[in-house]
Order: sequence, then C-alpha cells, then structure tokens
Amino acid sequence: MSLSSQSTVAAGARALVRQCDRAILSTAQADEGGWPYGSLVMTACDYEGKPIMLLSDLAEHSKNLSQDVRASLLFDATDGLENPLTGARVTVMGRAVLTKTLTDRERYLARHPSSAVYVDFADFKFYSVEVTRVHQVAGFGQIDWISAEAFLCGTSRMTEFAAVEAQIIEKLNRESMDKESLYGSVSLVLAGDDWSFTGIDPEGCDLRAGSRVRRILFDKPVTDLASTLDALKELAGRATTA
Repeated sequence: MSLSSQSTVAAGARALVRQCDRAILSTAQADEGGWPYGSLVMTACDYEGKPIMLLSDLAEHSKNLSQDVRASLLFDATDGLENPLTGARVTVMGRAVLTKTLTDRERYLARHPSSAVYVDFADFKFYSVEVTRVHQVAGFGQIDWISAEAFLCGTSRMTEFAAVEAQIIEKLNRESMDKESLYGSVSLVLAGDDWSFTGIDPEGCDLRAGSRVRRILFDKPVTDLASTLDALKELAGRATTA
C-alpha cells in the first residue's frame, strides 16, 4: 500500500473511532487462564486519536487489566444497516494504562456528562489506550492492518490546542442563539437547537443531543484558534448554501 493510501485508510479508521462514544473492550480474564472477556465501555479520544475510558476497579475488565494491560476495543458504525457485516468497524489493539492527564479527563467528561456523578468515586479511574496496532474492516473485502504510527495524528501543538478547544466550545454553546455573533451563527447552522458541542480536535468536532452523538469533519487539520475558526466558518457557510 502506498503512503498516501495508508494515510487515507488510517484517517478513515481514526474518524470512525472518534465518532463512536462506546466500544466492546476485550481483556484477558485474570483468574480463568486468560480467557477473552468482552464488555461494553464508553469512550472518548485524545487529540492523537487514542481511546480514553473511565473504569471502576470493581469491574471485571479492570481486574483483568491490573494483571495484563493488553486490550482491544471494537468500534463499529453498523447501526441501522440491514446487514451489519457490510458496515465499517475498527479494532484498536494496545495497552490500557492509567492516565491522570487533565485533558483526558476533561474530554471524557465533555463527551459523557452523566459520568460526572461518579467520576470522583474512589474506585473510578481513567485509562488511555497506548495503541500498538489497528485493524479496519470497511466492508466486504475492504480489510487493512494499520500501524500505530499511521493511526495516530501528530500532537506538536496540542498544549496550545487544549486551551483553544475549551474556549471555542464554551462560546459556541453559550452564544448558540445569537445570530449576530460569529460563534452563534456557526453554532446555529452546525448544531441547531438540539445539539451541543462537546469536543474539538485537529480533525473535527463532536456534538451530543441526549443519547445521540454526531461528528463533523474538517476539510483539513487545524492547529490553533485562527485555523479552527476558519474551518468552522467554512463548514457553516457550506451548510447554509447546500
């Protein structure tokens, strides 16, 4: 596969993982000879595309991870298809390790606001999946292995971007009905009355309306406040003229 083709495949896999808010986590059963154990978990992603989870120490998967950090997460975009096997799904393989990074916490809580009720319970901890390999099935015959290096996007300016994200989201949601404001006009077109912005990363933005989640992709990666605003205005302008 050429580098450009690999980059396109990796971007598609990363987009699917980012758009999902849940996955099937598989771990090795600690007290049963390593038998595979699958469980449903809620997920978010960091700026690179690494999955983030909030898990209880009391859960079987957490007990398993305390003995063997190897794990895989199955994400799927097959909802509503008559034959789900024609739809896309991605398996992220890696090591699930504890994370105390503030940005990981904030992005997860923004994605899953209901988790704020129990996030500070003593038994709950955040995990980040250090990706080792990714497997994508985009449909019948469309199967690819993707390296961690290809799957993860660069983070050269992510410290700066973290501050940008919080600032933009707060204004988009606060000024959502103000048509005269830049943020309000963008929010009104892209989100409407029902949706709220929950996250912005270099490749797109995430929205939520109750139990529904939605992702909007940028045409090209953004790195700072100016490029992010330009991308949002471009998306809003296109939606207005569509």
